[in-house]
Amino acid sequence: QVQLVESGGGLVQAGGSLRLSCAASGRTFSSYAMGWFRQAPGKGREFVARISRSGSNTYYTDSVKGRVTISRDNVKNTVYLQMNSLKPEDTAVYYCAADRAPVVHTRAQEYDYWGQGSQVTVSS
Repeated sequence: QVQLVESGGGLVQAGGSLRLSCAASGRTFSSYAMGWFRQAPGKGREFVARISRSGSNTYYTDSVKGRVTISRDNVKNTVYLQMNSLKPEDTAVYYCAADRAPVVHTRAQEYDYWGQGSQVTVSS
């Protein structure tokens, strides 16, 4: 089992940056692909980005391409989400998730473990 704890959320003005971190417990972190999702009030959980087990492959939803970078450190058991040029529509609770499957998944139900979420609020 993997336990995930997000940190780094907060309030930022439009155009600003934030870096989210997600620390994983256990010795098998590198066995999981990792994803970031977000959920705005009244909306479903939306895929943001995914990184493969080794970190060599990354995937992004179109709305964040060029503004967001996902990365991981398999020694520190941590995955990151660097967000730049933030917009008010990026406001949401951001969740990290772990996926045992090697295929690319972008639906929330395909992920096995979840963190508790971190609030990101972008003011206009």
